[in-house]
Amino acid sequence: MPPLLLTTIVGARPQFIKAAAVSRAIAAFNERSADVRIDERIVHTGQHYDQRMSQVFFDQLQIPRPAVNLEVGSGPHGRQTGLMLERIEAYVQETRPDWVLVYGDTNSTLAGALAAAKLHIPVAHVEAGLRSFNRRMPEEVNRVLTDHVSELLLCPTDQAVRNLAAEGLTRGVHQVGDVMYDSVLFHTRQAEGTSDILSRLGLVTKQYYLATLHRAENTDDGTRLDGILAALRRCPHPVVLPLHPRTRQVLGDRLPAANGRIVLTDPVSYLDMLMLEKHARIILTDSGGVQKEAYWMGVPCVTLRDETEWVELVEAGCNTLAGADARAIRATVDRYESQLAHNDPSTTNEAPSTTNQAQGLYGDGQSAHQIANLIGQATVN
Repeated sequence: MPPLLLTTIVGARPQFIKAAAVSRAIAAFNERSADVRIDERIVHTGQHYDQRMSQVFFDQLQIPRPAVNLEVGSGPHGRQTGLMLERIEAYVQETRPDWVLVYGDTNSTLAGALAAAKLHIPVAHVEAGLRSFNRRMPEEVNRVLTDHVSELLLCPTDQAVRNLAAEGLTRGVHQVGDVMYDSVLFHTRQAEGTSDILSRLGLVTKQYYLATLHRAENTDDGTRLDGILAALRRCPHPVVLPLHPRTRQVLGDRLPAANGRIVLTDPVSYLDMLMLEKHARIILTDSGGVQKEAYWMGVPCVTLRDETEWVELVEAGCNTLAGADARAIRATVDRYESQLAHNDPSTTNEAPSTTNQAQGLYGDGQSAHQIANLIGQATVN
């Protein structure tokens, strides 16, 4: 039987992390499968093109070398997505894969899914079914459209399955858990042995906050951005803020005003980010992935958005939606500080484990293996 040709579309930092886990699982599948072999070819759209946002992830996480880099780069949503669609379509027409695999909710996700669907190539979507129910978010539009052209919908949570059912999508839906949990389990111990980010930044464990800020709803709205920066400047501990290149550009003349309590850094590698998360006292973020990583690290999380796709974290009480209002953010920080005062926040967390409570929400750390198996089985069937 000829190998199954799988084209994997990636283009942004979170997708590289997820692809690393699934690529490892595909290699393991090929070793044990007597009937089907999956031949994976990675297509890098070039959505994240900066060395610190792209190549370092391929190097550190040992992701297979892309078959092609489309070098689309940044730009307005329409132009960027259009260029990706044109170039992915040409590649898919030439190679005729059996499946196209996409991750998450970026423009790379949507372009890969549309190109494949129009050429009648089945699409598998990792992180299917997530919903913020805010159609003003470009990510929400991308994920909804991608789900509706996909044949394998690989959901991280029970809520994601329910979201799809509410939209009439039940065929090809599988709850596989969260691939990001696989990655955190695999890479945290590696990071502990290799990362020196705390010493480089002069940080003391549990005596700093970590913040991330990149979503357009915050960076493109001056009022929201000013509210977030005002809250960060008034935090009782230094705030480490790694800046996405686009965010640094948007901040512009706000940057001098942000200095002081805020420690600005360039984007950091995935291994460094894991260590910053693990040793932080509190995390403030508008990133979906960081919300989950904070949970797995046992660190309180303040989400700088008005809604989240990861509603189970809010329900569990370890994540609070504070939006972009400075007073709401500070009130949430103060509440967490009060809770921490009853514990010993100077104690370094243990590495994540499949025995902790995260198992109940996001699987058992074997999500990537389930994905590889489902793709292989779909071909056999």
